[in-house]
Amino acid sequence: MFRRSLALMVLLVLVACGTKHQAGLDTGSLTVAATAIPHAEILEHIKPVLAREGIDLKILVLNDFVQPNVQVAEGRVSVNYFQTRPYLDEFNRHRAVKLVTIAGIHVEPLGGYSRRWRTLADLPQGAVVAIPNEGSNGGRALALLAKAGLVTLRPGAGLLASARDITGNPKKLLIRELEAATLPRVLDQVDLALINTNYALVAKLDPLRDALVIEEKDSPYVNYVVGLESAKSDPRVLKLVAALRSPDVKAFIERKYGGAVIPTF
Repeated sequence: MFRRSLALMVLLVLVACGTKHQAGLDTGSLTVAATAIPHAEILEHIKPVLAREGIDLKILVLNDFVQPNVQVAEGRVSVNYFQTRPYLDEFNRHRAVKLVTIAGIHVEPLGGYSRRWRTLADLPQGAVVAIPNEGSNGGRALALLAKAGLVTLRPGAGLLASARDITGNPKKLLIRELEAATLPRVLDQVDLALINTNYALVAKLDPLRDALVIEEKDSPYVNYVVGLESAKSDPRVLKLVAALRSPDVKAFIERKYGGAVIPTF
């Protein structure tokens, strides 16, 4: 009888501890995958706010555009914060996953940078232009080149335009598609590189000062918090979004990035 009672007591303690552990882990902490700048910096800014809400925010910093989505899709982290909707749509299509946008936070205007030339007009015939090799960011770069009058794109090419959609190229630019994260490192080897602002900031480039061409402030490429459908109703994620879309964060972004990162709320 004593042994049976002891076993029952142990079982109850284990269940209680398990319940306490699950509550502490599942409701008391939240892991977000993000690229370093500006996303992880913005998340660091709101850690004290979420701590007061009872949430221990953990930031997993990743340096590419693939792993943050893989981590969420595989359930290793709850949400990520780094990407635009066109990029997400392309990722979902190619990876056969169903990640969803939860809240738009800011825009990072894509810019064209050069260490060889001071203006776009200076670009010579046959200039080498490096663009991101992801479909959505590559199309975004080509759209910016087209808006600047450097190329003409096939009507209807859309957000996923590629070099094959170029129908006019007066300067006979040589388009090179490279991984987005490597573009700042090849600036000395090319005439122009189209670089996402997060990577430009990491490389100590000032988009407003250094870019020869840059997207307008009404760019549709908003950066979102992204997760599985279930994350939309997760109380921790709702608190994360509320903190990210607060007046305090808006002021922080405007002050820290001086227009290179633009809040959308």
